[in-house]
Order: sequence, then structure tokens, then C-alpha cells
Amino acid sequence: MRVMAQVAMVMNLDKCIGCHTCSVTCKQTWSNRPGVEYAWFNNVETKPGVGYPRGYEDQEHWKGGWMLDRRGRLVLRSGGRVKRLLSLFSNPDLPSIDDYYEPVTYEYDTLVDAPVGTHVPVARPRSVLTGEPTAITWGPNWEDGLGGAEETAGADPNLRGSLAEKVKFEFEQTFMFHLPRLCEHCLNPACVSACPSGAMYKREEDGIVLVDQDRCRGWRMCVTACPYKKVYVNHATGKAEKCTFCFPRIEAGQPTVCSETCVGRLRYLGLVLYDADRVGEAAAVQDEHDLLDAQRNVFLDPSDPEVIAAARRDGIAEDWLEAARRSPVYALISRFKVALPLHPEYRTLPMVWYVPPLSPVLDAVGEAGGNADDPDHVFAAVTRLRIPLEYLANLFSAGDTDVVAGVLMKLTALRSHMRAVNLGETGEEAALAAVGLDSVEAEDLHRLLAIAKYEDRYVIPAAHKEDAAALSAMENRCPVESSGDEPAASGKVMLGLPRIRRRDAAPETGGLAGGVS
Repeated sequence: MRVMAQVAMVMNLDKCIGCHTCSVTCKQTWSNRPGVEYAWFNNVETKPGVGYPRGYEDQEHWKGGWMLDRRGRLVLRSGGRVKRLLSLFSNPDLPSIDDYYEPVTYEYDTLVDAPVGTHVPVARPRSVLTGEPTAITWGPNWEDGLGGAEETAGADPNLRGSLAEKVKFEFEQTFMFHLPRLCEHCLNPACVSACPSGAMYKREEDGIVLVDQDRCRGWRMCVTACPYKKVYVNHATGKAEKCTFCFPRIEAGQPTVCSETCVGRLRYLGLVLYDADRVGEAAAVQDEHDLLDAQRNVFLDPSDPEVIAAARRDGIAEDWLEAARRSPVYALISRFKVALPLHPEYRTLPMVWYVPPLSPVLDAVGEAGGNADDPDHVFAAVTRLRIPLEYLANLFSAGDTDVVAGVLMKLTALRSHMRAVNLGETGEEAALAAVGLDSVEAEDLHRLLAIAKYEDRYVIPAAHKEDAAALSAMENRCPVESSGDEPAASGKVMLGLPRIRRRDAAPETGGLAGGVS
């Protein structure tokens, strides 16, 4: 067991109102400058919809994430080292500006300087990239609130199989919810392994994935390899940029900007302890439906005495251990098991998880002629909700509807119980027992999901200066040495090019063996 700490996030989608405040504040903080006008490190998508960039979830087309080869080994979907080397100067698997959108400004001076006339002056759009007049035909929020969804959302990669015929984009016959997205800061990041120059790295102390601007050579392999398409290229500098998880704020014990300004208070930040030695094994399980449990098994119980002893041995500070024990993220992911990862089938082991949205259950019970007071009728209605289980399963559980149904039933039982308690009635103990909760756990979960205070939503320990000094001293050591042991067996990772900040190198397959840094 090799214990490492990761700063992670959980978002409760029932609370997202699609106001885009998180996107705007992130944009103003991190990408409000020339070269990244088109980039949104944080964006909020309306689902169903093709997303931003357009169709990013179609990995058959974009070749992002990991896959298993014929021998069951973990390999990059974008290809091995030889293919990447041959594609350095011609990478066809990249979104174009049309897939993102061409950023525009407007001829505002026309509104002020236009002479008096019979016609109202118009501020026409101009491309920020070329300065020429342009037509606005696509954007990162094009389908916001299902606007334009009738024409475009049918191409949503999650509407595969029978869902394509089942989902209708007509008034009163469709559904929608908002999905905020940012870099997943994965445990097994494909972008890090694909980077030929070693510019992409995962920080050893907190797991945040960053780009070393001095090392980046603009090969753009990271853009292809990221299945969430959350790495962007600054066309002014020619270098890759991405969400930094607001690491200066995290180091000071403060939440990310998107979390701090979230109107719906739907974001949770905290530490998760994990066993770095089991990351590669978890990412390489054969059945995609087993990936969720495999990743949860990588996480360690911060209250377990054995884990605490191992964490102290591996240099985890006491205040970080205490923060891990209070972590709302660990509680939602592993204790209550109501949070799910976005597209676990990409095998990157993402660290931004989601509590799936729960449609109005009692409406579904009434429409089916059931009894809203009967737990069996309520649970049965979960399979007939406005948001199809199959769609949520394609997003959060690699298509396993049983996993999503289990989470929604747990949330339904929680709501029924707390509604009864707040009305002064007897709680729904039978319904809670059916989903594996008792009344105490139900109140804890309700407090966390519904009325959590600031200090309960964000449990972030400040960085230790002594750790930073120690990590700086390690910069000159061999890049593929393991943590204090003999050099790793396979130093030829990512084309074998310059130094890579990681604790362990991967086997020849390209999969990560454990904690990267």
C-alpha cells in the first residue's frame, strides 16, 4: 500500500440551475487573455446535447482516453509511442475551431459613432481570431436550456441504441439537466501519458494535473488523448493550457473559483486518500461495468488505523489526515455511494464526480396510478422517470442502469424520509432500510446534500511549505525512479523524451502503474 492524497470534487446536479456563473468567473480568472478566447476551462452543458467541443464524447472519432488491447493491456486509444512520433507534425484527431466555436466581438463603436439616420445602427459580429465579419453559427452554450436542441442534440453520443428513438425533442416530451464540466484531474490521466515533451504532469502532493509552460512544445497530443477535451492550445503562444483546479487557492486552503462563486452551492471539495499501487490494476479491469467499483476500491478509508499508519509512513501530514476524515467528497463517493464518475469507461479514473439528477418521483408515481405512500410504488417509478435511466447510465456508469437506479432510489428514500420527519410524521424507516441507510445516516446525508454549510462543503487543508521545499529538491533526480526504491523497470514512457514528473513509470503498454506526479 502506497498512500497518496488527491484533491477531488463532487457536484450535486439536482442543484445546478444553469446560471453559468462558474464559467464566467473561471473565464475571467484564468483565460481572459489573447490566445484562449475560445477556451472555457469550466463550462455548463445542457443535456441532452452534443457538448463543447461538439461531440467530444465520441471516442471512436476523437480517440481519447484508454482502451484494452487484444492481450488485455491498457493502451492509449490515440495509439502507441511510434504512432504519436509519426504524428507529431500531423495529428488528424483534433477538434477544429468549428467544433469549439469562433469567438466573436462586436462593432460597438458603430452604436456610438453612427450618424443620425432613419435606421437603427447594428453592432455586427466580428471574429476575434481574424478581425473579419463573421456569422455566429455555433457556441459553447448553443443548446442552453434546450435552445436549438431539436436540430443538434440528436447527435448526442449518449443517445445511442434505442434511446435515439425514445428521446423526443418536442415541448412537454423531452427532458433536460445541466452538467458543469472541468478538467477531471484523473488518477490515470491520458493527457500526461500522451505528452511527448513531459510538459503535462500530475502533482505529487495533491494530484492536480498541470502543464509546464516552459516544457510544452505544442505537439497537441494531450488534446487528442484527453477524452473530456479539457486541454486547449493557446494559439498566441502555441502551448497547451487547461484547468488548474485553482491550485494557488487550494494551496491556501481556499475553494476553487468555480466552487466559491457557485450560486446553487452544488460543489463539494475535499481530500481523498488512495492506494497508488492499485491505480493501474483498477484502470485495466476487463468489464467496463466493474470500473466504478474498481475505482472506489482504490480509495482508502481515512479512519482505518492501518491506512492512517501507512499514510504517516508515506509523509501525509496530520492535518491532511484530519481533512480526509472530514472530507465531503469521500463521504459522497465511498460512504454513501451517491456520487458517480463521468464516463468511467474512458479508464482515466476521473476525480470530479456527480450526484445524478433526480426527476420528480411523485409525479411518476401518480402518472402510473400508484400510491405515493407505498415505497414499492415509489421505487418502481424510478425506472420510469422523465430522465431515462439509460441516458444517465451512459454518462455515469458505462451503461449500467442498475447502478444509477440504486443511487436514485437512495435519493428517493432520503427525500421521503426527510419529508415525513419535517412534517412531524414517522420517518420512512422501511424505505431507508431497503437502500441500506438508517435514520442517522439519512440525516447526515441530507445535511450534506441539502443544507451543508461552507465549512462542510469545502474541507481543504493548506499546503505545507516544507513539502514544497522537499519536492523542489527532488527535481534533479532521475524522472523514472520510484519513491525511494530502485528505478522503475520501464523508463521509456511517453516516447522516452525529457524528464517526466512522476513517481512511477508505466509498463510498455502506456498505462500508469500508480501515482503520477
